[in-house]
Amino acid sequence: MNLIASWVVLDIEGTLTATSAVHVGLYDYARPRLGPWIDAHPSDPQVRDAVARTKKLAGLPESAGTAEVVEVLHGWMAADEKIAPLKTLQGLIWQRGYASGELITEFFPDVAPALRTWHADGLRLAVFSSGSVAGQVASFSRTTDGDVTGLFSRHFDTVNAGPKREASSYRAMASELDTDPGGIVFLSDVPAELDAAAGAGWQTVGVARPGEPYADADFGPHRTIRSFAEIRITRG
Repeated sequence: MNLIASWVVLDIEGTLTATSAVHVGLYDYARPRLGPWIDAHPSDPQVRDAVARTKKLAGLPESAGTAEVVEVLHGWMAADEKIAPLKTLQGLIWQRGYASGELITEFFPDVAPALRTWHADGLRLAVFSSGSVAGQVASFSRTTDGDVTGLFSRHFDTVNAGPKREASSYRAMASELDTDPGGIVFLSDVPAELDAAAGAGWQTVGVARPGEPYADADFGPHRTIRSFAEIRITRG
């Protein structure tokens, strides 16, 4: 498969890494640390804002304690909710975990070679993930393929771009990238995300990796691959 573009925007879960690495590895790391992190950083503006927004979204009184907030956060995690204050707190915790070496990102074997080839060929790379920008950068700083943060020019999440299944988010990102939507290729394992990107005029590629939750999904009109080795993207 050959495509021409100026930007390649990538999803993370199920596209660059195994979904289980997040839903099991990273979630299990963050879950017991949420309460201690909140209590240890009462003056951190990001933590204060995340706690306040959690209380508001959950209908908790302002006087609610850490235990009540954490109960809500754990419920969101169990339901795999993509809610901004949860993602913010997870990202801060994961950032510390990667910095300490307790966490290491493992890409699918075909990922790092493709990223480096695209970057070397002059394509600009970006990420759009429900995980916070801080968490994205941290996870790319320590991987089994080394520090790959230098390969990426932009990072987007549901806070600075919008929901992943709404075309308006992709239109906003195209504006931020200052490029024609047709010059952007989006790779994701989730058909609904690809539908939204296509609705904004982006090129789309479904990633149906064996063993992943969407491996057998109906990708409809979207071109579909099982590995990055099956696609060639050149700079337009």
